[in-house]
Amino acid sequence: MKSLRTAGLGFLASLLAPFSYGQAPADEAANPYAVTTFECAGLYWKVPEAAACELRYREAHGTTWRKGLDLVYDSRHGQYRGSIIGLTPNMDYEAELSAGSANSRVAFRTRSDVFPIGRKTVLPAGETDRTIVITESGTPDAYHLVTVPESRSLLNLKNVADHGVEIAADYVIVRGLEIRNARVHGIRIARDRHDIVVEDCYVTFWGRIGGARTYGNLEGSSDSAVYAEQGTARLTIQRNLFEDPRGASNDWETGHPVGPQGITVVQSRGGNVIRYNDILSTEDHGFNDAIGGASNFSDVGNMNRDSDIYGNLIRSVWDDAIECEGANMNVRIWGNYAHKFFNGIATASTAFGPLYIYRNVLGESRSGHGNTTGGSFIKTGGREPYVGGRKYIFHNTALQPGGVFHAFTSHPNPNGVTRNNIWDVPGRLGPEREAEPPSDYDHDYYTGTAPGTAREPNGLKSRTTPAGTRLYVTSYKLEFYPRSTINSIIWGAHPYEFGDRKVNITDPVQWIRNPLIDGGARIPGFNDSFKGEGPDVGAFEVGAPPLEFGRRAYLKHDEGWAPWEK
Repeated sequence: MKSLRTAGLGFLASLLAPFSYGQAPADEAANPYAVTTFECAGLYWKVPEAAACELRYREAHGTTWRKGLDLVYDSRHGQYRGSIIGLTPNMDYEAELSAGSANSRVAFRTRSDVFPIGRKTVLPAGETDRTIVITESGTPDAYHLVTVPESRSLLNLKNVADHGVEIAADYVIVRGLEIRNARVHGIRIARDRHDIVVEDCYVTFWGRIGGARTYGNLEGSSDSAVYAEQGTARLTIQRNLFEDPRGASNDWETGHPVGPQGITVVQSRGGNVIRYNDILSTEDHGFNDAIGGASNFSDVGNMNRDSDIYGNLIRSVWDDAIECEGANMNVRIWGNYAHKFFNGIATASTAFGPLYIYRNVLGESRSGHGNTTGGSFIKTGGREPYVGGRKYIFHNTALQPGGVFHAFTSHPNPNGVTRNNIWDVPGRLGPEREAEPPSDYDHDYYTGTAPGTAREPNGLKSRTTPAGTRLYVTSYKLEFYPRSTINSIIWGAHPYEFGDRKVNITDPVQWIRNPLIDGGARIPGFNDSFKGEGPDVGAFEVGAPPLEFGRRAYLKHDEGWAPWEK
């Protein structure tokens, strides 16, 4: 099967200087320095360790400073690290750091999510069965856009060509393509390529049939809608629909799942943004991981560093909805919704950290076609020396019935911090054995009876009010938005009057204001915009706009329609 090669600008590929992002950012020689995405910034500061490294930040030349979460010290690198979230794209900021007697400032600019276009390649109208091979690079100021005409353009590989699109260039945008029936991957990004944008594309029915390795089938492993080979960096994968692979992963009843994936990134150099994608399938054609990669136990991993995964809608996964394992150095995962999966977010290992997991929502979880028992929200663990990085888990919502069975897997969970999560699960909260440094669990709502190593002095399952009333937050009809009132038991026998009758009622029920509302701990930089007297527990804040997920999130009704759906 022949391929189509985009024309022009081919000579640029050999002239571009080697890209040094990820393992050695261009500004790493500065101290401190910042690495930005569209909406976040990772900060790095080498200075002797103090008790705490306080952070505040503001827009450049602004008058209002905002407090951020303290940076974390990693003695292995002699470095403080941490993230600022919720920033505006293409905006100048400055941050001030204070650790003991040391003080410093760093200026930075967030990346723009409006990409300048240089060369534009428009694919032929109609249907083709040839692979599109992109070898012509753009530049930082003039991306090479490969797109489709106003009339329909379809890549139908007919299960003969391995890939729909092969990208062997830098500063490339692939926009609006419809790709069907690729034998292996819908879009393959070649080794060490960087600054690639895949947006508004539709990839379906890709990959080999596959099956359980337990039964000797070794094909179809990680066949992906988008597959990025080792060493890629600054990938932006946004507002795509990846659905219904041809093959299927097995479930946990027949061994470790193996099969197709939505997005696979292998040993990245970092700087990636995966946002607002629909990654969907059916039970019979479920994914291994929706978003995943390699290597789990390493100091690199799939996202590696300075990367964001947010706003994605994920369904029908037999292993991890989001696998983010490896260095996880200033990696942020937020605002995703997963339904029908085993583990929600896999973090084994997190070698360096910090990793931030916040405001994610989980629906139904199960381990197999015949076994509906769910897995866990967070997969933990690791192997020496690839362990020990800090993990922050804030404001997530995991609900039963039908949800995950455990909050965390049984593997050790070193150096985690949980706050303001809803763990409405029947199983375990913390792992069965802890590792050093131990994790800090508190201010979470947990309904199970096996806390494991977790101890929450201010947990919301039960506590006594200043008036002496014992509160038990029931999970009856618990919803993503907390109900305004709940029923609570007043333990013991209490006298009541009903007209002329006086009786004692044992363990009566009273209606009280839901302690999940305004009951969370304040976390600088993560819940400053709460409504009411304090932040709510869980992913949703009562009185705030609802979270939105998937490729239509936060768009007006008439915005953002892709060419293949008009």
